Amino acid sequence: MNFIDQSIQLYAEQHTSEESHLLKNINRDTHAKVLMPRMLSGHFQGRILSMISHMIKPKHILEIGTYTGYSALCLAEGLHQDGRLTTIDINEELEDYVRTHINKAGLTTKINFIIGDALQVIPTLKETFDLVFMDADKENYGEYIDVVINKTRLGGFILADNVLWSGKVLRDNQDKDTISIINFNQKIQQDKRVENVLLPIRDGIMIMRKVSL
Repeated sequence: MNFIDQSIQLYAEQHTSEESHLLKNINRDTHAKVLMPRMLSGHFQGRILSMISHMIKPKHILEIGTYTGYSALCLAEGLHQDGRLTTIDINEELEDYVRTHINKAGLTTKINFIIGDALQVIPTLKETFDLVFMDADKENYGEYIDVVINKTRLGGFILADNVLWSGKVLRDNQDKDTISIINFNQKIQQDKRVENVLLPIRDGIMIMRKVSL
């Protein structure tokens, strides 16, 4: 993931608003106690997610891939006063950990945390979403976008994380996940239902705006 110049990355972080005390604790505890802490959005990307959410003021947010709950709490910061965030993760081992953080944030009525397979859960959801954040298994990114695009309102936004995959998208001898990311990026570039910008932030964020049905 560390393919952006580290001095530039540090400078950017030093000139970005601080994360809350709770988020800082989640950040620290995730790195100390949970496997694969690089999956955490972290301070810099978390502030970006919060900023985007504040810009949109969404009533309904969908997150695919909860992990330890850090990004969900960041996204929830910009919710409309009557808004609600639904976050889905297949890993039940972290459920108590995540629910504890949601409770500490005072967001138990704002965040609907679902344990399950997102591809099966999303078609059952009744909401139309203003903002979607995809940060789950990369192999299914192509399927996730096909499921969520019809659940996203016209003019709504979809964000996909890790679309540069530590810079591996430009390397030879790509592994399965890298190939999935490359195929996803190409798919989005050709999809006339969205306008898209690939931002080289952290591990790459694809921002899509739904412009047609």
